[in-house]
Amino acid sequence: MPRPRKKGWRREVEKVPRRSASLEEFDRRACPEGLVTRRQLRERGLSPGGHALVAVLRCKYCAYRPDQSCNHPTRAWLYDVNLARPKRTPTLAQEWALDRAMAARSTCPECRRRYYFCLPLRTQGCCDP
Repeated sequence: MPRPRKKGWRREVEKVPRRSASLEEFDRRACPEGLVTRRQLRERGLSPGGHALVAVLRCKYCAYRPDQSCNHPTRAWLYDVNLARPKRTPTLAQEWALDRAMAARSTCPECRRRYYFCLPLRTQGCCDP
């Protein structure tokens, strides 16, 4: 006999007026030129460089509520391009260590065969016969 389903826990949404929000908020396609998201920084080969957030990019659902601040998980944080730094490149020793770690995950301990994918943990790291 199936168990009855529990109702999901709903998070209480706190409605914050937009004028009292701590960071400036911009709607989609209305963002100024010098502000970009983390994904856009990564595409340009940059990182935030330890600098704080500058603004919030509102989600598409909050466009219908211009008087409230966006607190959905789909919002994006905006960073200043002028304060961003180039991404750090790993040293040869770090690349060698990462290659060894990936080799250990993709090598069967019994037959010593290396695969091009990581072996699943449910088979204790061994390849299937």
